[in-house]
Amino acid sequence: QVQLVESGGGMVQAGGSLRLSCAASGRTLSSYAMGWFRQAPGKERETAAAISRSGSTYYSDSVKGRFTISRDNAKNTVDLQMNSLNPEDTAVYYCAAAPAGGASYYRYKVSPHEYDYWGQGTQVTVSS
Repeated sequence: QVQLVESGGGMVQAGGSLRLSCAASGRTLSSYAMGWFRQAPGKERETAAAISRSGSTYYSDSVKGRFTISRDNAKNTVDLQMNSLNPEDTAVYYCAAAPAGGASYYRYKVSPHEYDYWGQGTQVTVSS
């Protein structure tokens, strides 16, 4: 089993940047596809970005061009660099891990239902 802990959230003005980090313990992240998700008050959890074991990436239309997901298997971390933030990005951000063996090595996983392990979340608030 893998434990995930997010950090780096906070409050920022519109147009600013934040870098979220997800640290894993218990298992090496190199065996998992990883994702960053977010949930705003009163809304469903949505996928922000995902990365396969091979490093292929996915971004939702709402964050494409502004967010960058990356992984460092040596450090057992997955980061989310968020630039040009706007108030609509305000949410709790969650890191998640999905086992990805065999041919899944090259495939990122988009749906939250594909993920087995979740962090506790970190709040991001963007003021206008």
